[in-house]
Amino acid sequence: MADTATAQEFDVLILGGGSAGYAAALRSVQYGMTVGLIEKAKLGGTCLHWGCIPTKAYLHAAELADDARNSAKYGVHTTLESVDMAGVKSYKDGIVAGKYKGLTGLLKMRKVQVIEGEGKLVSQNQIEVAGTRYTGKNIILASGSEAKTFGLPIGGKIMTSTEALELDYTPKSAIILGGGVIGSEFASAWNSFGVDVTIIEGLDHLVPNEDPEIIKVLEREFKKKGIKSNLGTFFEKVEETGDGVKVTLADGKEFTAEVCLVAVGRGPVTQGLGYEEQGIPLDRGFVITNERLHTGVGNIYAIGDIVPGVQLAHRGYQQGHFVAEEIAGNNPIIVEDVNIPKVTFTEPEIMSVGYSESKARETFGEGNVETTTYNLAGNGKSSILGTGGIIKMVRQKNGPIVGVHGIGKRISEQIGESQLIVNWEAYPEDVAAFVHAHPTQNESLGEAAMALNGHPLHG
Repeated sequence: MADTATAQEFDVLILGGGSAGYAAALRSVQYGMTVGLIEKAKLGGTCLHWGCIPTKAYLHAAELADDARNSAKYGVHTTLESVDMAGVKSYKDGIVAGKYKGLTGLLKMRKVQVIEGEGKLVSQNQIEVAGTRYTGKNIILASGSEAKTFGLPIGGKIMTSTEALELDYTPKSAIILGGGVIGSEFASAWNSFGVDVTIIEGLDHLVPNEDPEIIKVLEREFKKKGIKSNLGTFFEKVEETGDGVKVTLADGKEFTAEVCLVAVGRGPVTQGLGYEEQGIPLDRGFVITNERLHTGVGNIYAIGDIVPGVQLAHRGYQQGHFVAEEIAGNNPIIVEDVNIPKVTFTEPEIMSVGYSESKARETFGEGNVETTTYNLAGNGKSSILGTGGIIKMVRQKNGPIVGVHGIGKRISEQIGESQLIVNWEAYPEDVAAFVHAHPTQNESLGEAAMALNGHPLHG
């Protein structure tokens, strides 16, 4: 094998250095494999630079703004002078830069060879970058996703989340196209920063993939905060005007604002990368794999946002680990998409894992599902934090808990135990028997399990 500084042949060759790709690289070297990691932009990909990390930095700043506004009810008198978006952006950039430096250092320390440039699959075991062909005994495709734009002219007052994160001013008003996770998180942050926000969502509800009881709470809380929404009608046209933007809906209704955020989902980045030419199966741009993430072509696997399913960084990490373990011959366990934990960092936050009530009834049969809903009004720590909300548990009748859902301030912190409950197929009596520390929001999981077991304590 050539020296890793100049190597062109690897045990594992990865196209894409985002969450999925770099996780596969780090796990592969732990098994003694040589790894080449090709990245055309920045290591860390969307999650680190234009997604999870920067948006959550903004949402933390938004939480501080809300806390300053509302502190009097806790007997602490503060005033919110202003939100300095240039300062918020600088704080966000500092967080991202620190994480980026840490990641590049880690990959270097682990002796992953990073190959900078745009890669193209040119054979079943080769990827070409800037005229140089690199060979991999195993190839992992991890080329990620990009914001869908529906052909809208992005630039100026019409933007995706990427451009919105670079704003150094606070717009007076904003229209957000799309009420899913990305749209709702931006609506929440911008509302806290003092922006007049209107969400346009073509479906009948915000965050439509969540359990209906959770959705109801979010919609009520958004309304209370003054976040407006128009649901059930798709947009037809978006155009820049002299002083902002105008959005026209399919029913002719018009909305105007200073800026428009296009948050209608993300699509796979697979075009022009040589996938089709090498026989990689594609459907609407997504790479189709078997349940073990193999493409059916040579020793080529696909992971992350290019594989149909939930587009989450931690799913990418898990799939990266999975494929590295698979190549190493360790026969890793499959984690189904339904059992991957999800968090929406709105205010209030949403967490969920497993089946919603309706999906559970579809899957296990109408009479084979039981649920319980515990109101956070009965939880001491939630009252201290000044939050309402609910925890909802779904079980198979006389069987394990198959879904845990929650909404409330800081409720994302309860996703850890929730995903263990579902993935380890715990029964309500198992969870009810464990001690949940007081006073914490974690107690709400114990309370819900006790209720589902037929013996609520505080319910």
